[in-house]
Amino acid sequence: MLSTGQLTTALIVLPFLAAIACYFIRVGQIRSLIVLFTGGVLVFSAFMLIPRTPLSLSPQPFWGVSTHTVVQVMDFLLLLIILYFGFKHRHIVIQTLSLLQIVSLVYLEFFLIQDKADASTLYCDHLTLVLLLIVAIVGSLICLQAIPYMKNHEEHLRLKRSGQHRFFAVMMLFLGAMNGLVLSNDMTFFYFFFELTTLCSFLLIAHDGTRTAVNNAVRALWMNSLGGAAFIIGMIILYTDSGTLELQRIMVSGEMGGSLYLLSLSLLCFAAFTKSAQFPFQSWLLGAMVAPTPVSALLHSSTMVKVGVYLVLRLAPAINGTFLSQSIALFGAFTFLCAAALAVGQSNGKKVLAYSTISNLGLIFACAGLNTPESIIAGILLIVFHAVIKALLFLCVGAVEQRIASRDIEDMRGLYADMPLTALMTVMGVIMMIMPPFGLLLSKWMAMEAAASNLYLIMVITLGSALTVMYWARWAGTLMSDPFAGKFRPERQPVLTWAALGLLCAGAGLLSTAAPWLYARMIVPASGAAVPPYSAHYGILENPYGAFAVFPLSLVAVLGFVVAVLAVKRATRARVVKPYLSGVQTAEPGTFTGPMNQPVKAEAKNYYLSSIFGEKKLTTWINLGAGILLTLMVGGAL
Repeated sequence: MLSTGQLTTALIVLPFLAAIACYFIRVGQIRSLIVLFTGGVLVFSAFMLIPRTPLSLSPQPFWGVSTHTVVQVMDFLLLLIILYFGFKHRHIVIQTLSLLQIVSLVYLEFFLIQDKADASTLYCDHLTLVLLLIVAIVGSLICLQAIPYMKNHEEHLRLKRSGQHRFFAVMMLFLGAMNGLVLSNDMTFFYFFFELTTLCSFLLIAHDGTRTAVNNAVRALWMNSLGGAAFIIGMIILYTDSGTLELQRIMVSGEMGGSLYLLSLSLLCFAAFTKSAQFPFQSWLLGAMVAPTPVSALLHSSTMVKVGVYLVLRLAPAINGTFLSQSIALFGAFTFLCAAALAVGQSNGKKVLAYSTISNLGLIFACAGLNTPESIIAGILLIVFHAVIKALLFLCVGAVEQRIASRDIEDMRGLYADMPLTALMTVMGVIMMIMPPFGLLLSKWMAMEAAASNLYLIMVITLGSALTVMYWARWAGTLMSDPFAGKFRPERQPVLTWAALGLLCAGAGLLSTAAPWLYARMIVPASGAAVPPYSAHYGILENPYGAFAVFPLSLVAVLGFVVAVLAVKRATRARVVKPYLSGVQTAEPGTFTGPMNQPVKAEAKNYYLSSIFGEKKLTTWINLGAGILLTLMVGGAL
């Protein structure tokens, strides 16, 4: 049987080795096998840790050199690489922030920290395990779909030289960085992996090398470097005040508590907000949409943006009952509402997904700030279901974009006729975002119950949820809106694409059905709740205030799906009749003779209410409000 050390090594080190192999091996088939093998090992290793959790680990010296020294050297090398890109792109902010971090790291490592033992460097509890499983399963499936996607992507761009070796090297590195981050108990290790995700996101966003891609990548780099600077300054203050950088000790509420303790934690939370693209830092994530779709799927679902919410959930016990916790709840609810409002005004499918991600992350932050067992459980469930469903939706949009050369929702009208399976899975993803019995609605129900005692928060969350239903229902209706043509055109996709989409779609549905088991076995232990706030009996989650009948509703959903399939079969045998178009129809489809005998094109189109929900109308004011809330959060900790 494999030891715990071997499993954690596989989770962290193997992706690094795979990244090196992918970079230097230019044979596509071999590189694909490396990606598939690495993904399989990550999934296997994460599952093997389930019965061994919780666990702590002290890494053995590497060729006589302590693990701390190895990470320390790599940390300085990483910051120098970021500094190099700052000079390469002549960006003074990146240069300044990189130099600030280098100087701060020198002070922290060589002048401040006295005991550099590797004790409890790595720690895995149920919250860590949840993130490891997300990274391993969802991240690996995204890399699986990226194999055929990148081949088509480069053919579309007509590139003379393939960059897939660089692309998959960074993707593998990203997975290893995420695993290392969530397993880190020593915050100096956490900081190294935190910054490594910054570099990986920069390289992936800039992958295509266009001016737009590079500019957006540079923006992502300086914004996340700002978070890195806040993180290391927070670490310095934290160690000066409490004498420890062990997360498990910091989490113990009331054990610490010097005069600067809350200030240090507020800076760490500020770093989390930048990493999770919360207002006013949302532009880096919106700009990341220029990258190949697997990059967007990875950033939005299993990596990068999940770093921030993981960090704040991890720190939640340490800030319980403080003004900082209340500020995070208010800030998260504000972001949830504002991002949902901006999503309403978008017709670009990827932008809708991006604002939806920012919105859902805001709700998770609000749950962490509420800091009750119910809200923490809701936040962890949101992480799980959002990761799976958002990966599915991004990969579906990527497949659609490669077929119709557009990501505009209006161009997807009637998509089911040309891409029936992809359209169906996209609609399923949308339904799982907003309807029962699926896990995301269950999580929001728990979040609303947790916020019910706070009038302002519950009003904001309720309004944000209503806007969420509005933009998702509009998209699903658009996909299925055109009259049925009597038959479907056969849809062809690479086997690996079908595998990734099918497993994510089926997995999201099965995971929702298994929500009561997931809640009892994984989420309650991850939340640290001494007494489970909900009871789970016969597939029903309930408390004194209400119940969510997961299993019964799942059976209704399955029955409804069967009825829908039978209805479609009947429709394929029906006589096709052209719709009435208020006049004599012409030979051109969808056109009729109107006033003055002029041809009129019949069109159906959504209203996006840009005069109310447009980016130009709202973004400046939202960023201003978010800046004020962030200032109050950090200032209130002084």
